[in-house]
Amino acid sequence: MPVALLALAISAFGIGTTEFVMMGLLPNVAGDLGTTVPTAGHLVSAYALGVVVGAPLLTALGSRVPRKRMLLLLMALFTVGNLASALAPGYGWLLAGRVLAGLPHGAFFGVGAVVAARLVRPDRQARAVATMFLGLTVANILGVPAATLLGQHLGWRATFLVVAVIGLASLAALARLVPELPVDERQGLGRELRALGRPQVLLGLLTAVFGFAGVFAVYSYLASMTTEVMGFGESTVTIVLALFGIGMTAGALAAGPLTDRAPRPTLYGSLAALAVTLVAFRFTVHVPWLALVTVVVLGAVGFMTTTPLQMLVMEKAKDAPTLASASNHSAFNLANAGGAWAGGAAIAAGWGWTSPALVGAALAAAGLAIAALAGLLDRREDRTGNAKGASHVVARSAEAPARTLQPERTV
Repeated sequence: MPVALLALAISAFGIGTTEFVMMGLLPNVAGDLGTTVPTAGHLVSAYALGVVVGAPLLTALGSRVPRKRMLLLLMALFTVGNLASALAPGYGWLLAGRVLAGLPHGAFFGVGAVVAARLVRPDRQARAVATMFLGLTVANILGVPAATLLGQHLGWRATFLVVAVIGLASLAALARLVPELPVDERQGLGRELRALGRPQVLLGLLTAVFGFAGVFAVYSYLASMTTEVMGFGESTVTIVLALFGIGMTAGALAAGPLTDRAPRPTLYGSLAALAVTLVAFRFTVHVPWLALVTVVVLGAVGFMTTTPLQMLVMEKAKDAPTLASASNHSAFNLANAGGAWAGGAAIAAGWGWTSPALVGAALAAAGLAIAALAGLLDRREDRTGNAKGASHVVARSAEAPARTLQPERTV
């Protein structure tokens, strides 16, 4: 694999840490700022809102910017947003800082996924994208638990200061390792918007919104479930989050080669397994060791959905994949916000701390239904001869050949 993927993975590590760490810090932030845990949960939604707005907006504004420069600008904005969060004097300012930190998230992964796919042979594109996403999963094994522990002992502001430092390290890695990639002269906002409007692209985005919301309906309140239902102490929260991250990493490692072979079956299987696991979690959460096993499985099947969704959306956008790729992360973070809201609403309604698991299962099932509809349209296109195949997502007519873009150094 090209060494440039390491720089993308380091950046994904920083982004994943700041995105997911708030779930583990909700009780601490709520206590420090004098609010409730469900209200503090809006800080999760605030970050997601930044992603939803920033992904299409920043991608559109940067459609003519060289890819490497675009990645550097986005990571710089991410660093500023986390610094603003660390220095926020109150809840409202922290809310604004979270929105600012979230703005570059979707655009970075959208551009980064296209760059990653261009760096490798066509038959390894899903694995390249999954390698970048490994930074997110490792963040949940190392970054999020460590940052949560830091926040519990030194205050949540220290967590965001550390993430800002990771942002600076990411800037250095991107500048040093990512090659200069040309922008196709034919690429433009109009072409990207037309690609985004294709029915299969929209169905892929809708699948992400509903399917992945099932994960966040539970994950957003996993810290509270650990102490309130599983019966563990606050110090165990970091271990539970790390177990979730281990599951995510296993899911990402499996998703790459599986998606290269069969993207739609991989998506169907992961969404179905997610729904089943969430139903099971409603019951296993009361048995500590079973709860911990289920957390690992939940992380694995939940994150297995991301790579096939990313590749299918890019494939259906054909020769203008950047905006669609970025919008997919808007969809994931709509899922983040929607899942956190739905899980919090169930808790606030008095249905108990385990109720988000059943809410999440229903959302995952809805995502599977939408994915199945998209699959039916695929088969209809195949029968009428309109489909051009599903193997490679970066069209060579619009992008420079992958072999000319690979750096000499590999990892």
